[in-house]
Amino acid sequence: MPVEAEPGAHSRSGAGGDAASKTIPPGDERESLIGLTRAELAECLQAVGVPPDKVGMRSKQLWHWIYHRGAVEFDAMTTISGALRAALAERYTLARPETATEQRSTDGTRKWLLRFADGREVESVYIPEEDRGALCISSQVGCTLSCTFCHTGTQRMVRNLDAGEIVAQFLVARDSYGEWPSPRGQRMLSNIVMMGMGEPLYNYDNVAKALRIVMDPEGIALSRRRITLSTAGVVPMIERCGAELGVGLAISLHAVRDDLRDELVPINRKHPIAELLDACRRYPGASNARRITFEYVMLKGVNDSEADARALIRLIAGIPAKLNLIPFNPWPGAPYECSTPEAIERFAAIVNRAGYAAPVRAPRGRDILAACGQLKSASTPRPSRPRATSAGATAAAASAAAASATTA
Repeated sequence: MPVEAEPGAHSRSGAGGDAASKTIPPGDERESLIGLTRAELAECLQAVGVPPDKVGMRSKQLWHWIYHRGAVEFDAMTTISGALRAALAERYTLARPETATEQRSTDGTRKWLLRFADGREVESVYIPEEDRGALCISSQVGCTLSCTFCHTGTQRMVRNLDAGEIVAQFLVARDSYGEWPSPRGQRMLSNIVMMGMGEPLYNYDNVAKALRIVMDPEGIALSRRRITLSTAGVVPMIERCGAELGVGLAISLHAVRDDLRDELVPINRKHPIAELLDACRRYPGASNARRITFEYVMLKGVNDSEADARALIRLIAGIPAKLNLIPFNPWPGAPYECSTPEAIERFAAIVNRAGYAAPVRAPRGRDILAACGQLKSASTPRPSRPRATSAGATAAAASAAAASATTA
């Protein structure tokens, strides 16, 4: 029987609400609507009996409630009939991942350890400014490229996040700040940086799907100019990212010589510096108004000499660029030390004199291991299960796709 027979009724609860109590309980096998495209939402509505001539309208209503109003339960959707709300709740969920921990730094930074339905965990970080701030979002659980200066690089790759798990990190932060409905003017969560755990361009399809949802003008409505994607250098995907998404690009560079970058950022062995910078020169939309950011972590006695600064200037010549100098943030067992303030100052002065902005990133959230390069979760890959072959031998299951961590 169609679910459109009952007229709309008022709900007992509002949108948003106490999302901490609206997490997916263990054993709940309902599909989440978070992270679905409009077309996929339409399919879900058809599956619960919405007539074809009303699917478009109902899809638009669902989108509004999920991404503009921040609804965490269907009962909040007062413009939808009670029968349809009940049918949706039986098969689907709007619940957030579980917030295993929420930590607050003395400088106002917040870090969430989020646990998904399969028990896997990632960290997300909100870095506040006076009247705005950036949310650092993860794209993968773990990492395989093992950037040696990065704490996430010490965690093996577990799996990619799906689009819903990526979007949900933003929703959880919005819940925490009570920022629903989506503000049209000033907002605290004003920017997104895809710089958390994982290499976004090794999970491009899910990242792209999630960012399109975030940018949709009828929902969260975050401008592409307020989104930056950081990559360690997945060269074949850089141009596609610019053409299809048009978001800001940040390059996790950290060295001016291939031999050193091979050590610090192992993907360099596959895509060396010259190849990476050529891709930056071709990045769609790059201009003086939309400069590419080169991230450069300052490591004492490793990459912080005046000669390194001058070589860096030569490398990025001709690219609309700015530098982001990042004092190394220590983590347990780290093999490096942070450059001295004097060395960082000399390095920045050389770059500035060459005409490039080179701000030194103030460390944020160090006391809760939320600063750049410090993110990590306890998730580990499941052991491979042996299976018999025709010859009676055993074989291990293949590991997940490669990743690199560039954290903010």
